[in-house]
Amino acid sequence: MFIGPVFTREAIVAPRRVRHFLTRGVYATALLLLIFTAWLVLTGTQRIVNVGDMARFGAVLFQVLAPLQLALMLFLAAIQSASNVSVEKDRETLVLLLMSRLTNSELVLGKLFASLLGLGVMLLTSLPIFMLIVLFGGTSFAQVGWTFLVTAAAVLAAGSLGCTIAFWREKTFQALALVALLLVFWIGLFEGIAIVPTKIAGYTGSQLAAAASPFRAILAASHPTVTETWPVEVVPFLIVAMAMSVILCGIAILRVRRWNPNRDVRQSQSAGEQSDGIDVFTGSVIGVEDETIAAQNRTQMEVATTELSAGTTDTTATLGQRAVADGERFRSGHVDDRTRLVGTSSRRVWDNPILWREVCTWAYGKKILFIRAAYWLLAAIVFMAVYTLIANGVSTRGASGGTILIPAYAKPLAPFLFVSIVMVNALAVTAITTERDGRALDLLMVTDLSPKEFLFGKLFGVMIIAADMILLPLLIVGYLWFSNLISLENLFYLSVGFISVNVFGIVLGIHCGMSYNFSRQAISVSLGTVFFLFLGVVTSMVMMVSFTGSVEAQFGPFLACLVGGAIGIYVALGWNSPSSALALASAALPLAMFYSITSLLMGNYLSAFIVMTGVYSYATVAIMLPRLTEFLVSTRRLKTAEDD
Repeated sequence: MFIGPVFTREAIVAPRRVRHFLTRGVYATALLLLIFTAWLVLTGTQRIVNVGDMARFGAVLFQVLAPLQLALMLFLAAIQSASNVSVEKDRETLVLLLMSRLTNSELVLGKLFASLLGLGVMLLTSLPIFMLIVLFGGTSFAQVGWTFLVTAAAVLAAGSLGCTIAFWREKTFQALALVALLLVFWIGLFEGIAIVPTKIAGYTGSQLAAAASPFRAILAASHPTVTETWPVEVVPFLIVAMAMSVILCGIAILRVRRWNPNRDVRQSQSAGEQSDGIDVFTGSVIGVEDETIAAQNRTQMEVATTELSAGTTDTTATLGQRAVADGERFRSGHVDDRTRLVGTSSRRVWDNPILWREVCTWAYGKKILFIRAAYWLLAAIVFMAVYTLIANGVSTRGASGGTILIPAYAKPLAPFLFVSIVMVNALAVTAITTERDGRALDLLMVTDLSPKEFLFGKLFGVMIIAADMILLPLLIVGYLWFSNLISLENLFYLSVGFISVNVFGIVLGIHCGMSYNFSRQAISVSLGTVFFLFLGVVTSMVMMVSFTGSVEAQFGPFLACLVGGAIGIYVALGWNSPSSALALASAALPLAMFYSITSLLMGNYLSAFIVMTGVYSYATVAIMLPRLTEFLVSTRRLKTAEDD
């Protein structure tokens, strides 16, 4: 095919995997369950009298599901494309691809479209389901068509971003974290431009945001007036998204062989070539023996060869002595005979070498400083947004009407808290997958390290490395308390709850990294679980608020969705080590998130704090306990604490 053999292989192999059919089956079932749940919510609170009621239901349902699908596809496209390339680097197989006859375009476009192949199948699977929504009324086939065009263009742009960043960065966490930050910058920047009162280059802020923000474009595409406004509100985004994809892929195609292999690999290869060169005449190692001595040895060998050819030394004794002397010279240049003087003292390793390596070495690459700088910049932008809202006196106004009051400062702060949790979880899961892909886990398992040392070393190491990702959001929350927007009691609830969720995210990442054989599966399951616990439950809440003003009375219709989510979480967490504790934690997590968000919206902060902190703490302990007594990783080998 025109994209290259990388994509051709993926297109041939993908239909042979069970996951290929399972993923699209689960996705289609989830969409149908959401439609059924929304119908139960509507019929449980309102009477369907005429066709107009059905049409309003169809319009609201379509405008809820379209942004949900876009958010899910953006997340999966960026993460999958970045992780697919990063795993190739960790396994050192990207170097083999670079040594082949693949052109730059075949390599970049092949990896990109191979990563997006599964998402394309999911989109095609959901297309008939969205067509069914048209039967309710209130929507048209034109809305479905424009919505899917916007989603496909956004997915291609997000996948191009993830693929380009992964080819550029050398570590998996660097790629995942930078992709997450850039996605937030992409959406947040144009949301900020949308509120600018002045015109920019003759266009208003809302017009520029609609042309570049995927969520603005999907809202315009799913609106009934899209049949008239598509040239102004939808087509500009399609052009911008395609231009972004072309530019990002072009940069990756031009620079892929300059970025890879990375500088560390090149330096180690150069050093190895200089120190391991063998002189063909004497057998000495070049770089260890002096060049003058090497030249003398070559001269002696030439003289001996000349004498032998002239017949001047034809005695057996002389030949034997020279053979012994040549053997000694060769042995003296062997690697086992080298001696090296150490000019500096070696560093002292802590009692827990895992924790020492995480904290005192560049375990995640030196470019992690760049990730931290980008995160600090994002924190500064969020702080300025909160400060501006407080200064303008709009921070205490509700973002939605009715009995539910959402403060305005929650709009920039809530996504920032979610991004922090995602980055901490990504750091934890890549801390394990990088070790396995680098074939270091096998070495750790044959040492005298106990499972406790390994688990707590990784746990506290990730917490120290990600300290700014945990503390900066808490500082912004502290500023809200300083501005008298939240009480000291609510500050305590929010801080302790945020820390408990981050600890759960770290333990979840370590658990998924040790449970799955393939790094891409571990990363997808870990980040997907976090994504579902927040976005899935929030989507349920949005549906409840959209169809009725009563939140507490609609718990029953959503019970089926929560049970389905609990089963999915248990399958993900208990893949390698099922237990009754994990089953109970999996069942409690969606219910706890649902109840906590409901309580927060209704102003019951203490009950939300108790339920959320208690359930997440229990889930953390349920995941950690099996890991404290056994060293079970993806290689299916077992090392118990009694063997130490």
